Amino acid sequence: MIARDDETVLANMPDVSSKPWKAPSNVSVEQVFADNYELGSHLDQVNTSGKTEGKTEGSKTESSTSDNWKITKFETSPLMSTYLVAFACGQFASLSSEHHSKLTGKTVPLKIFATPDLIKHAQFGLDIKKWALPVYEEVFDIPYALPKLDTLVAHDFDAGAMENWGLITGRTTAYIFDPEKSSLAAKKRVATVQCHELAHMWFGDIVTMKWWDNLWLNEAFATLMGELVIPDRIWPEWKPRQEFVEGHLQQALELDSRRASHPIEVDCPDANQIAQIFDAISYSKGASVLRMLAGVVGEDKFLKGVSIYLKKHLYGNAETKDLWAGISEASGMDVSKFMANWTLKIGYPVITVEEKGDGKLKLTQNRFLASGDVKPEEDETLWWIPLEVKTSSGGKSTVDAKATLSERSATYDVGSTDEFKINADSIGVYRVNYSPERLAKLGQQATNFSVEDRVGLVSDASSLARAGYGKTSGSLSLITALGKTETEYLPWSQIATAVGKIVQVWWEQPEVVRNAVDQIRIDLFKPIVQKLGYEHGADDAPDVKELRTLAISSCASANDSEVLTELKRRFTPFLEKNDDSLIYGDIQRSVFTNSVKHGGKAEWNKIREVYSKPPNPSTKVDAIYSLCLTKDAECLDKAFKMMDDGSCKDQDLYIFFAGLSSNRISRKRIGEWFMENFDTVCFT
Repeated sequence: MIARDDETVLANMPDVSSKPWKAPSNVSVEQVFADNYELGSHLDQVNTSGKTEGKTEGSKTESSTSDNWKITKFETSPLMSTYLVAFACGQFASLSSEHHSKLTGKTVPLKIFATPDLIKHAQFGLDIKKWALPVYEEVFDIPYALPKLDTLVAHDFDAGAMENWGLITGRTTAYIFDPEKSSLAAKKRVATVQCHELAHMWFGDIVTMKWWDNLWLNEAFATLMGELVIPDRIWPEWKPRQEFVEGHLQQALELDSRRASHPIEVDCPDANQIAQIFDAISYSKGASVLRMLAGVVGEDKFLKGVSIYLKKHLYGNAETKDLWAGISEASGMDVSKFMANWTLKIGYPVITVEEKGDGKLKLTQNRFLASGDVKPEEDETLWWIPLEVKTSSGGKSTVDAKATLSERSATYDVGSTDEFKINADSIGVYRVNYSPERLAKLGQQATNFSVEDRVGLVSDASSLARAGYGKTSGSLSLITALGKTETEYLPWSQIATAVGKIVQVWWEQPEVVRNAVDQIRIDLFKPIVQKLGYEHGADDAPDVKELRTLAISSCASANDSEVLTELKRRFTPFLEKNDDSLIYGDIQRSVFTNSVKHGGKAEWNKIREVYSKPPNPSTKVDAIYSLCLTKDAECLDKAFKMMDDGSCKDQDLYIFFAGLSSNRISRKRIGEWFMENFDTVCFT
C-alpha cells in the first residue's frame, strides 16, 4: 500500500515492511494510481497536494499534511473469501492489548483504531476482544487463526459492523462508549456488536458459507454466540439469555408472521440481491432456531457439534447439511430430519390449546400470519415442535422436554394440575393460543413461571389479539394481572411493547380514545416511577436501571404531566446554561425527545446544536430521534430538509425515518417523502 508517511496503514494481515517511496521522476503519483489501480475518471477525488481536511462527528480534524510517501507490504493472508478483504489508511490513533492463547501458547496483538477525537472512548471496545477471545477458543477448541486482530472505527459506514478477517470494521456507535455520558443500552450495543463480529472469525471467516443462500450459517451463529452464549459468560448480570427472548425471538416472530417473509435458507441466484436477506430472518430467526435446537439436544452437545462442524471445514466452505451432520454426530440424533422445515419453509406455527377436561389438552398447529387470513395453500407445512410443557404444583415446576407435536393435532395430558404452560422458557419458535379464561389464570399464576415464560405470554397474547385470534381485552387482562406482581425489567419491556402496538394501531382514533390508551400506560408504569424515582443508586443492578428508564420513558410517552415536568426541569439548565449535569445517559433520550416534542424552536435549535457537535456517537443518535419528534411546523420542515441538504449522513438516514414515522404529525409525510425520493434513496 502506498500512502503518505504520517498515515497509519492497515490490512487483514500485519505489515512486514515499510520504507520511503517516490514515484519515478517521469511519472506522477496520479499516473501511478491510474495505471496500477485503474482509478480512471475518479482521479479528481485523489488529492496529492498533501493538504486535506477530514470531518469527524462533532469536530474538525486535520488529515495528512505530509508530502512524503511510503510503501508498506503485508504478510500473505490465508485462503479466504474476497468479501472479507479490508485495507485502510488515515490519521488514526490506537489502543493496544494482547490475547494469550491457551491452545497455542502464542500471544496475539489486539488493537483498536479510531480518529484521535474518539480514541479516548474506545477502551471498552478493545477490552471486549481480550475478554471474549479466550472464551471462543475454549468453546470451539479452535484457536484464533491470524497473527493479529484489529478493529477500525469508521465515521461513515453502511452497515453496523463488518467481520473483515483480522481487521474488523464498523461505525462509531458500534465500538465507541463514553463511560460518563453513554447509556447502558449503548454499552450493551458495543459489547454485543464486538462479540458478534468476533464470532465471525470462526463462523464466516475460517469457515464460509458455500453460497449466499446459506448466509444464515454466518449471521445466525454470530447472533447466537455473540449476543447470548458469550455475553452470558462475561456479563451474566445483564441476563442475556432472557434478553434474547425479549429481543431476537420477538423480532423473528414479528417479521416471519408476514406473508412477504422468506425461509431461513432462501434462494439467492444473484449476488447483487444479497442485501435483501440481511434481515431478522437470517439473523434473529436463524439464531432462535439454533437456540431451540440447543435446548432440544443440550447446549454442551450442541456446541460440541459446532466444533466438529468447524474442524471439518477449516479454510473451506460449508452448507446447512454440514452443520446438521456435526450436531448429529455429537448428539446421536438425526438433526436434519426434524430441523428441515424450520430452515427450508417460510413462517412458523401457532399452537391452539383446547381444554377438554380431566387434564386433557387438544393441541393443533397451523401457520401463523399477523394478518389472520391464512389460506389453505399457505397452511400445508407441519413442523416438528418441541412442546416443552411446563407444569407447576405445590410451588415446584417440571418440564416435559420429550413431548413433541409433528402432526396437525394431538392430545396431551397435564394431569390434575391447573397450572401449565406450553413452550417452557419460550424455547420454541412458535406462538401459543390459549382461551381468554386460561390467559387470565396464567396472569394470576405468573410468579410460578420464569421471566422468559412471562415475556412469551405477553408477546403471544398481544400478537394473537392483533391478528384476530382473540380479543384485545384478553391480552390486556393478562397484562393487568401480570402487572400487579411483576418486578423484572424484561416482562415490563414486553408489556410496554404490547401496549405500544395498540397505540400504533389506534393513532388516528379520536383524542378521547388515544387518551384512554395513554391512561393504561400511566396506570401500569407510574407506580414504578414512584417506587424507583429518577436517579440510579450506586448499587442498582443493571435491570433495575433499565426498568427505571423504561418506566420514565413510558409515562412520558403517555403524556403524564408529573414526569414531563421533571424531564423539563432537567433540560432547562442545559437549554439556558449548557449545563447537562441533571441529564445522565440512560434518561438522555427521554429528556431530549420530550423537551423537543413539548417545546418549541428554542428546544429544537438546542438539540440541533447537539447533533452538530455531539460529545459521543450515542448522543448524536438521541439527538436525531429528538429532532424528528417536534410539533412545530417550521422545525419539522427543517428536519425533513436535513435529509436533502447533506446534513444527514447516508448511514443515519434510517434513524430519521424511525423518528419521523413515530411522530404522528409526520407519519404520513415521511411515507410520501420516501415515495418521492425512492430512486435517490435506493439507487444512489
